Amino acid sequence: MTLSLNWRKWLSYAGIALVVGYCMAPFYWMLVSSLRRTSDIFDNSAWPSAFSLENYLAVIDPAHGFTRALLNSVVVAGVTTAAALVLATLTAYAMARLNFRFKRVVLTAIIATSMFPVVSIVVPLLKTFTDIGWINTYQAMIVPSMSFALPLAVWNLTTFFRQMPDELEHAAMVDGCTRGQAFRKVILPLAAPGIFTTAIITFIAAWNEFLIALTMTNKQEMQTAPVAISKFSGASQFETPFGSQMAAGVLVTVPLVVLVLVFQRRIVAGLTAGAAK
Repeated sequence: MTLSLNWRKWLSYAGIALVVGYCMAPFYWMLVSSLRRTSDIFDNSAWPSAFSLENYLAVIDPAHGFTRALLNSVVVAGVTTAAALVLATLTAYAMARLNFRFKRVVLTAIIATSMFPVVSIVVPLLKTFTDIGWINTYQAMIVPSMSFALPLAVWNLTTFFRQMPDELEHAAMVDGCTRGQAFRKVILPLAAPGIFTTAIITFIAAWNEFLIALTMTNKQEMQTAPVAISKFSGASQFETPFGSQMAAGVLVTVPLVVLVLVFQRRIVAGLTAGAAK
């Protein structure tokens, strides 16, 4: 029996290691490639023969405009997350607590809107934004991103609010709070883990968005980081700067990894909240 338990434990560890290795292998190769010299970029060894920071120095070169692109990504992802979170929190609470006809249909319609492929709405949005003068503006990237971030946030938070007992608001209203005060002073603090988790997921989705940002901008100073990486150019038109692209990819990915690692407890708490009563 003990031997069987040990084998199961080691198989579990091996499975976890396999999954972690599979997920981390692309990032590891990107990191290693970013530290190679340009002449060694096609070296297949698992470790650079000589470390070099020339790719990172090339990325922060003002000619690439990557620093401004990072700032643009922060603005777009931050505003998208904040706006989507405010609207989703109010909508989800109403969907979870209020009873009205066709509520399930409304919820289904909300989540269905996030399933449309981005390419299907890019052309009409491009025509609309061109007519109203929104091309090369932040709102041209934020508004379409919200159309995909908001349904996901509403769906997640609706499920979370449903798991919170109605007695919380009733007890607060017995003590003299209005419905709005009960929501603000009682429900929101208790819902913080779910809201925080939804914010992280929304921010990551907005940070990595590419097609909308590529379509709605044609000026270098308005490009987001993913678009800037795709437009890196080499010394000649026939050269692809793989090293610089790898270094830029690391700089884009590291903030998200750090964010998840720092707040992993809150994220896990939000994902598992309400799983047990």
